[in-house]
Amino acid sequence: MGWFSFFDRFRASSEDRSPWGDFWFEPVSIRSASGARVSSDSAMRLAAVYACVRILSETLASLPLVVYRPRADGGKDRIKDHWVYRLLCHRPNRYQNPFEWREMLQGHLALRGNAYNQIITNPRGEITELIPIHPDRIRVEILPSGEYRYRVTDRVGQQITLPRGQVWHLKGLSSDGLMGLSPIELARESLGMALAAQDYGARFFANDAKPTGGWIEFPGSFKDGEAKRVFRESYQAAQSGANRGKVLVLENGMKFHEVGVTNKDAQFLELRKFQITDIARLFRVPPHMIADLDRATFSNIEQQSLEFVMHTMTPWAERWEASIESDLLLDGDDLEVEFDFANLMRGDAASRSAYYQSGIQNGWLTRNEARIAENLNPIEGLNEPLRPLNMVQEGAAEEQDEALEQSLEEDEEESGPDKDPDEVAPVARFRALVACAADRWARRLSRAGAIEDKDIALVAQALAVPELQVQRWAQEQQDLEESSLRLSLIKLGMNP
Repeated sequence: MGWFSFFDRFRASSEDRSPWGDFWFEPVSIRSASGARVSSDSAMRLAAVYACVRILSETLASLPLVVYRPRADGGKDRIKDHWVYRLLCHRPNRYQNPFEWREMLQGHLALRGNAYNQIITNPRGEITELIPIHPDRIRVEILPSGEYRYRVTDRVGQQITLPRGQVWHLKGLSSDGLMGLSPIELARESLGMALAAQDYGARFFANDAKPTGGWIEFPGSFKDGEAKRVFRESYQAAQSGANRGKVLVLENGMKFHEVGVTNKDAQFLELRKFQITDIARLFRVPPHMIADLDRATFSNIEQQSLEFVMHTMTPWAERWEASIESDLLLDGDDLEVEFDFANLMRGDAASRSAYYQSGIQNGWLTRNEARIAENLNPIEGLNEPLRPLNMVQEGAAEEQDEALEQSLEEDEEESGPDKDPDEVAPVARFRALVACAADRWARRLSRAGAIEDKDIALVAQALAVPELQVQRWAQEQQDLEESSLRLSLIKLGMNP
């Protein structure tokens, strides 16, 4: 046997049932009822599967990963000085950047239901690298004690055993808690039908867009089966390959009949469209995101995009976050890991403007937070939230309330019992607002150090009071702050 002949037999197709074929060596579970071999790699031949996996992988990889430290008051602070942030957001391993690494792992999850990483640590117990392991090269071994370990086959065929603590295992939907279920294997029949339809379409156009070649009517009979076989092979050789399209010559009263079944009769196009929707349903991806716009309209496409974030990407993100916090962080690390969906939820400019305006005017969003969300640098003085009623800073609101109460009491004393309360309240409120504004101006001038004449003139003009009174008021505030500072130094034992 020559080398070329042996090599050709070795590369026989999966349909070859000879001792050299692949039929007897492939798992039975991956053959669908349609006859197509279905695996995670062969499923990627379908454009819809590739598009869905790519959308899930690229979307999750593009989300910013944020590490928080909870505060006692219920808030949380972003941190960037922890090893887990540097690991997940800067360099997960020596071979990949964070986007490529997360894209690969999410692709493993979407296709195989499992993603694995070998954990590399330093002497302090901090994880320095997460080396991805292909899911097809690893299997779980259950030990008699109930524990389990991972057996990994490298590229050269050597096997190594890793304990649980050296493998980070991301699982999809699982039935036993140890291994995630592969969506491709669960939807084997549906994907097998799609692959069979795709292969049929390729053969259909390779056969000059005819379902089959037809059949030949022969009024006589062949001498034996061998004569019939020789005629059929000679006819196929004369009408296929490079000879396709040549004139057909038949003898002995033979007639050629073309098969009349069309793709329309077989509903081929409808089947292909249904398979796209079925695959999108499998991965829970809106059909319009894989360019299937048959049922998409301008009124519902935005809502479908929001549903993709809420019902598709949020569960995947929660799966990642829970696994990172439970398997990668140390017991003493009081941290939370979260994917930031703000960029995916961003609307157009008008929607974002209305969102920021509502947050600022209602006091739950500061102006600097809105600037940071729009990738603008914060500005000094915009960190305080505003009150909804009069848009004053929250720190000055208490002073304004105290001034208002005091002014009301003074007006009641001056007006006597005969004064109408409805007339007293607006005047008192106006006085309180003026007094509060004057106090803020005075504090600002006193903190500035040297008080300039232009500032005094501006305040006097705004409040309609003499400039001398403004200067005296600002000086009193400055003296009060200096006295308070001197008293604090004396209490600390320092000579002011």
